[in-house]
Amino acid sequence: MDILFVRHGQPQWAVDGLSQVDPHLTELGQLQADLAAERIAGENGTACELIVSPAIRAQETALPISRSTSLAINTIDDLLEIQMPDWRGVTEEAVIKIFRTTRHRAPDEWWEGLPGGESFRDFHNRVTSALDGLLAERGITRSAGDPRLWEVPQDPGRILIIAHGGTNSVCLAHLMGTPPSPWEWEKFVLFHASFARVKFIPLAGAHVPSLRTFNDQDHIPRSQRSR
Repeated sequence: MDILFVRHGQPQWAVDGLSQVDPHLTELGQLQADLAAERIAGENGTACELIVSPAIRAQETALPISRSTSLAINTIDDLLEIQMPDWRGVTEEAVIKIFRTTRHRAPDEWWEGLPGGESFRDFHNRVTSALDGLLAERGITRSAGDPRLWEVPQDPGRILIIAHGGTNSVCLAHLMGTPPSPWEWEKFVLFHASFARVKFIPLAGAHVPSLRTFNDQDHIPRSQRSR
């Protein structure tokens, strides 16, 4: 079995200079989503499930994939990106300045997130619990004898997860067994509408997740890529 993580297309984070809490895709972002859908529909490994974050940008990215694969969209709320403070009415310039000035916080401050937003601890626990839960529902669980190994009694086929840079990065780190840090999206940088594929391979009497592709943008011309 394998999981194909897809980041959403480019979102329109600001309208008329004001920040958007739950943005739509830009025109470029919609094109990126369409190109991702074309590639997924044309690949040999037929997808069996389409799991999506509830955010508008993820739903709009999933829609052409749903159409091209005939898969229904299964929305899982806990795959939502880390929640920022409520910046409605705040200018885009002010938000950019906040991110720039908070970038050099101490590690413990990073764990707490931004004032008024979700802590990274809560975000990490929310996302990893959601991932473990959806895998467990399909019979895929960590080995009781060795947490580095996974039990995959039956191959459920390819699972598509359409989510976010932070969400997908946390999932990848969790599956790869790397210790969590409150800046996973900087450890595993994923561009808009890029792919990351994890394949569970038989090994040591069970299965291990194997990262086969990362930040794969072969379906997007270089002039139409964004981060």
